Amino acid sequence: MHLWFETALLPDGWATGVRVGVQHGRIASIEVGAAQPGDVRHAIGVPGLCNVHSHGFQRGMAGLSERRGRAGDDFWSWRDVMYAFLDRLTPDDIAAITALAYVEMLETGYTRVGEFHYLHNDVDGHRYADPAATAASIVAAADQTGVGLTLLPVFYAHADFGGVPPTPGQRRFVSDIDGFARLVDASRALLPDDVIIGIAPHSLRAVTADELAAILPLAGDGPIHIHAAEQVKEVEACLAATGARPVEWLLANAGVDACWCLIHATHLTDTEGDALAASGAVAGLCPVTEANLGDGIFPAVRYLAAGGAFATGTDSNIRINAADELRAIEYAQRLIQRQRNVLADENRPSAGARLFGGALAGGAQALGVATGLTVGAPADLVVLDADDPALIGRSSDALLDGWIFASRNAVQHVWRGGRQVVVDGRHVARDAVAARYRTTLTRLLA
Repeated sequence: MHLWFETALLPDGWATGVRVGVQHGRIASIEVGAAQPGDVRHAIGVPGLCNVHSHGFQRGMAGLSERRGRAGDDFWSWRDVMYAFLDRLTPDDIAAITALAYVEMLETGYTRVGEFHYLHNDVDGHRYADPAATAASIVAAADQTGVGLTLLPVFYAHADFGGVPPTPGQRRFVSDIDGFARLVDASRALLPDDVIIGIAPHSLRAVTADELAAILPLAGDGPIHIHAAEQVKEVEACLAATGARPVEWLLANAGVDACWCLIHATHLTDTEGDALAASGAVAGLCPVTEANLGDGIFPAVRYLAAGGAFATGTDSNIRINAADELRAIEYAQRLIQRQRNVLADENRPSAGARLFGGALAGGAQALGVATGLTVGAPADLVVLDADDPALIGRSSDALLDGWIFASRNAVQHVWRGGRQVVVDGRHVARDAVAARYRTTLTRLLA
């Protein structure tokens, strides 16, 4: 099969008349020239993005926490709502909710997701007979929707720094080291060829130093993701317990390198930010969720100037849209700096292109895949609608600016692994996925 684009974004820039050959779900060839008979023709092609941080089941609670519960409503009060929501979820419920999240990701330009999966145990807190029962739900949701999957089983053992025992609300998350090793092995055994597995120590408050050292070898060659410095309270507690801030401690003690993705990393000193950039790790930014939770704003200007790698995630899935996440990174900086096009630079004066290119490269690194329109990479392509009002009359990087900053959703078609999964803005399985989701949520929220 061949796809032909009037214009497409290649690694070295935009090109006209791009013909992409696809075999076995991967890009087999790229030519620049005229379309051939039988080619599937599209107007504008860009690579699919990687969503580096998702908790799929939380899509079902989106909007449930938007009522003030107490003075000082914050992340920690939101977490209480989340604990209450997950109390009744079965593996089938997880699959139904997660599938809708994945449909929405694909419809907005994400073609692979890093599922930070920590809901392992039955409702009574005990492991299922199959340790990978809920991981199988995630795999099923990815299979139904066609999204690329990097599965990140989470190790979670404690409620706070110093090895504090987990609370009843955390009973569905917890593991010991041996149990986590069995979980990872069981998860790895059920994965299709296209699925990548890594590990995710939840956070320094949920994992002791000794436990972190013990589980890191389980990642093998896969990625390692961890929540870090999302909340000021977390930073203060880490300082009190260890004498160091979370990112500072990780950089000094955990061997952080290009295999790592530090999720959020919101509260960084200049020294930490520079060191994180130098480490080669990826900062996994989730600005829509971070805004929803009142987390704070990542210091993107200095970090990007230092050459830091970044990617985006949808985290709580309060709202799922790739362009929203990219736009929110830039807009937060504009509000702080009271300037425009803050993250653009001399080499990439287009803010949209700077954000898209950075997230494309960082996301692929964080999820352990090759990406972009290159031979050998997965055939993950997003077709933008040339008739979208924000794209009419534009070319090259102005197309990205129009999509990210001015369009409601310019994504027209999506090809994932060489299979078309979105047609005219709508996922091919949306009706079935949405019906199952509706039945599930109606029962859960009754």
